[in-house]
Amino acid sequence: MSPRSSTKPTPPASEAAYGTRAILDNSLERWPNPEQEQRYRVTLSFPEFTCLCPRSGYPDFATIRIVYDPGAFIVELKSLKLYLNGFRDQRISHEGSVNRIFRDLVTLLAPHFLEVTGDFNVRGNLKTVITVDTEMNNGSQTRQSPRKSTNR
Repeated sequence: MSPRSSTKPTPPASEAAYGTRAILDNSLERWPNPEQEQRYRVTLSFPEFTCLCPRSGYPDFATIRIVYDPGAFIVELKSLKLYLNGFRDQRISHEGSVNRIFRDLVTLLAPHFLEVTGDFNVRGNLKTVITVDTEMNNGSQTRQSPRKSTNR
């Protein structure tokens, strides 16, 4: 028997399970940083990240690691969890998901420093780890031309 033959169709959002509704209704939120007198570092790990391969539609699994030095704001953790869970039905590349998370958090928080790493599970005998941070982007989202490689 196929797993699909015994499952019910997904109900519309208005009838969806409360967790699905929470993900659909969520937006990233920030709170005032309660400890602005000194710089400090926050490290968050989300080991159950999933998205869909844009080519095959198969699920990709990863641990998303977020490291940031807060400025005036910190991320509200429940909104972050629901935001990250919102990728589970999106067809997006590994690179696209990590960079989108980075851009959204930079825009929301304006941190002193931010690094987002997507450590994707092995698939097709390849392991992918993508890292983007404010230092490699000089605090901005400008694109630079790639250097030409020379073979000698």
